[in-house]
Amino acid sequence: MPFEFKETPLTGVKIVQPRLFGDTRGFFMETYKKSDFAAAGIHEEFTQDNHSYSSRGVLRGIHFQSAPHAQGKLVRVIKGAVWDVAVDLIKGSPTYGQFYGLELNEDNNTMLYIPPGFGHGFITLEDNTHFLYKCTAEYAPESDGGVIWNDPDLKISWPLGDIGDPLVSPKDEVLPQLRGIK
Repeated sequence: MPFEFKETPLTGVKIVQPRLFGDTRGFFMETYKKSDFAAAGIHEEFTQDNHSYSSRGVLRGIHFQSAPHAQGKLVRVIKGAVWDVAVDLIKGSPTYGQFYGLELNEDNNTMLYIPPGFGHGFITLEDNTHFLYKCTAEYAPESDGGVIWNDPDLKISWPLGDIGDPLVSPKDEVLPQLRGIK
């Protein structure tokens, strides 16, 4: 199997480590294989791919799509580095309102699978960061939602270090707190 799947404290959120085949020419790796993901319990069909490019200190999120267009995501960095966050937004879940974060970068090749019903966000740790999302539902503006990145109830420990205030879009600056989400 070309992937190693690791559980996280949030049910359904999985760390995906692809197997890298390298030599003096470079490397090759599979980034998705339906049968291997299904064997790991990930059965959703991916329907849209996205690519974002950001400078250091850009914070995107925390975004989600609500039913009937809820999105799962398989995310990875192909250049640069991010600190990536999944937030459990499933009411009644034992980990509702909790987050899991880890660094994804071009050297570790680590991916994170975030199932439908979770929020997602990241902050770029390096300039010229390229971030790829493989999504289980197409973008549907009527289902678009989010939670403010610095919600005091979530207590997300963003690694701001010497970044200072992150660069946040005007849309993301006015997202509600989790307690304001229906």
